[in-house]
Amino acid sequence: MIALLKFAFGIDWVSEKLGTFASWTVLLAALISAGNAFIRYGFDLTSNGWIEIQWYLFAYTVMVGAPIVLKLNEHVRVDLIYGKLKGNKPVYVDLFGLLFFLLPVISLLTYLSAHYFWGIYVSHEMSQNAGGLIRWPAVLAMPVGFAMVWLQGVAEIIKRVAYLQGKYQMDTHYEKPLQ
Repeated sequence: MIALLKFAFGIDWVSEKLGTFASWTVLLAALISAGNAFIRYGFDLTSNGWIEIQWYLFAYTVMVGAPIVLKLNEHVRVDLIYGKLKGNKPVYVDLFGLLFFLLPVISLLTYLSAHYFWGIYVSHEMSQNAGGLIRWPAVLAMPVGFAMVWLQGVAEIIKRVAYLQGKYQMDTHYEKPLQ
């Protein structure tokens, strides 16, 4: 279990780094948006490429930011029943959801998006807009993001099983391994 926990903590580290990257993409997209508006209204110049870069950055914000949301347990769930559970019951609900919903769906999405990415990459697909960009950098966010959500899901399963075995202490705001 120690080796699996180290693996889970490694995935947590990668998710944290991707989360930091995702937060920088928000700032960069906002700066590009402000600069593009200033140039458009101040100098009557514009480029579809700059608008598309904002879309690409948003794709990375969402897709590579998703694993840290799962790690921090801030993802969407229906708390109507979950919030009332006591003891280990929330952990069992999490395990059920991770094993039977998250991993199968994300596996399918990873496969489909990787296939879609490869087709766009090989064909060198370009945006149809004048001054548009190549599409594969934006589409790459999907298989990378889905694969990282899958890995983070595996890490969450490992941590919850370790918790149930008494080898890991979980809290909603702070997680640390037992010594």
